[in-house]
Amino acid sequence: MKIGLGILAAAVLAIGFCAPASAANIIDEWSNVKPDAAPALKPATVDPKTTALIVMDLLKQNCNENRPRCLDSIPKVKALIASATAKGVTVIWTLFPGPKGEDFIPDVAPPAGTSFVVAPADKFTRTDLEKMLKDKGIATIITVGATAEGAVLYTASDAALKGFKVIVPVDGMSAGGLYPEQVTAWTLAHAPTIAQNITLTKTDMISFP
Repeated sequence: MKIGLGILAAAVLAIGFCAPASAANIIDEWSNVKPDAAPALKPATVDPKTTALIVMDLLKQNCNENRPRCLDSIPKVKALIASATAKGVTVIWTLFPGPKGEDFIPDVAPPAGTSFVVAPADKFTRTDLEKMLKDKGIATIITVGATAEGAVLYTASDAALKGFKVIVPVDGMSAGGLYPEQVTAWTLAHAPTIAQNITLTKTDMISFP
């Protein structure tokens, strides 16, 4: 019996020394991550009657000289708003709690007297946005604004989960740097259930027949 226990103990020790180290977690392996290939951008043709453009949080507080990528997106968003408005597309503006209507960036601000949605990152949270869209017969939404990893990511994802078709022009979303925008684009292109309702594109690849 003693010999048997000794043999068993030796075997256990041998297994312990030979067993591979436990897998490292993502924080330990952070520097080893190599990005996937960029998602393909696709043209998007939408029906103006059933499409809404949601312009999110383009405000003086978060779109200024400290966030130049946001400022760079403004001319493209402005042109998209103009094209959408000319075709009768529903345009909805949002801001996060705190700022006021006068804080919108002038070039992409809503017309005087326009109501807007006030909500945190996910613009469906504690708002009537879903009802507003469904009451208008909206089936497709286009999301632009700041920040990519906040309002764009969460609103687009929630909309996709709710069954809307979602178009995300990558030149119409911005963040404080490249990495958050990359993470947002990758997530929207690959996340289960969400990705099937998402189209990544550019503002000049969207057409309103």
